Amino acid sequence: MTMTFRDVSPEDAALQPIITGLFGEYEARYGDFFSRSAEEELTEWYLPPHGLFIVLEQAGELVAMGAYKPLDADTAELKRIWTRRDLRRQGLAFKVVAELERRALLAGYRKTYLTTGFRQPEAVRLYLSQGYEPQFDLSRDPEEYSQPPHDGRLRFTKVLGESIAPSQAAHAGEAG
Repeated sequence: MTMTFRDVSPEDAALQPIITGLFGEYEARYGDFFSRSAEEELTEWYLPPHGLFIVLEQAGELVAMGAYKPLDADTAELKRIWTRRDLRRQGLAFKVVAELERRALLAGYRKTYLTTGFRQPEAVRLYLSQGYEPQFDLSRDPEEYSQPPHDGRLRFTKVLGESIAPSQAAHAGEAG
């Protein structure tokens, strides 16, 4: 079945079910560890020319999403990367991240930055498979990053335009 990307406004009513799913998952994994104030972040930061919000559609249904916003003049911060639960482990999140990177590069960004939570090992695997450099110690128990002085976020960076190793790409379908 054909899948297509579509640019959307972060305030598009059609996004509400998938946004609700995203924040419901955060709540199930973390309780109130992370503030729901992140929902309020869906603003003009995600609108062109500096930002972008995309959905991946299949048969008219939203199956995955992602966004970026400016972190600084050279860096796009990837956000809201999510795949519908019943469609995971098919490489959809990999496709979303790759499209966000492609579009960020076209928009003039040279680097990307993103964070994921300490209880999302599948996201860590996804970002590592796409050539992201962890800004934390992979050998530590991720739960340690939920304790001060840490804030629970696992940070990654990537220089755009660098290709990933074939061994990394081969494992990309394992997450997302």
